[in-house]
Order: sequence, then C-alpha cells, then structure tokens
Amino acid sequence: MSRDSDYVEKRLDKPGALRAAVTYTIVVVALAAVAFAFYAFGARDSVYAATLVPLFLFVGGVGAFVKTYREWKAERGWAAWQGAGWFLMSLMLVSLAIPGMAIMAGAVK
Repeated sequence: MSRDSDYVEKRLDKPGALRAAVTYTIVVVALAAVAFAFYAFGARDSVYAATLVPLFLFVGGVGAFVKTYREWKAERGWAAWQGAGWFLMSLMLVSLAIPGMAIMAGAVK
C-alpha cells in the first residue's frame, strides 16, 4: 500500500524528470519558432505555413501529456511532464492568432 500523502505530493525530486521535460519543451518551442520564421519571412498569406506553428505546439503538448500518463503509471516523476504539456497547450492557444493573421492577409488582397 502507498501512503495517502503520495497522492497529493507532486515533488520534482525525481532524478532527471525536470531536465527531460524542460529539454522536450525547448525542442518543441524551437520547432514552432522555425515554423514561424518560415511563415514570417516567406509568403505571409499562406495559411498552411501559418498553421504549422500551432500544430507543432499542439502535437508537442499531446506528446507531453502521453508522457505524463506513462510516467504516472510507472510511479515516476510525472508532474514536470504535466507542466510541460499545459505550457505547450497554452502557447498553442496564443499562437492560434498566427493563422488568423494569414487569413486576414489573404482577405485584404
């Protein structure tokens, strides 16, 4: 049996959990930044290029949540992965404005 405090404590003292989650988040954000640069310095009315930014962040967030579930089932450090997933999903919501800009740029022409 486990203690009741194990269910409420979300310490980040598991070896390597925080570092792996932060590295994963940085890589996903870097991929989204490359996609944004491709859109910003390329055709600004391309909705497909603009959609890549939130798409990368969404797929990265779902991947972090899948990793969260796997770490939780293995009773390892999962809290950092959940934080990474929520950060990427929040960033994805903000980046939904980028395809909106592309749609508006195409409508002005």
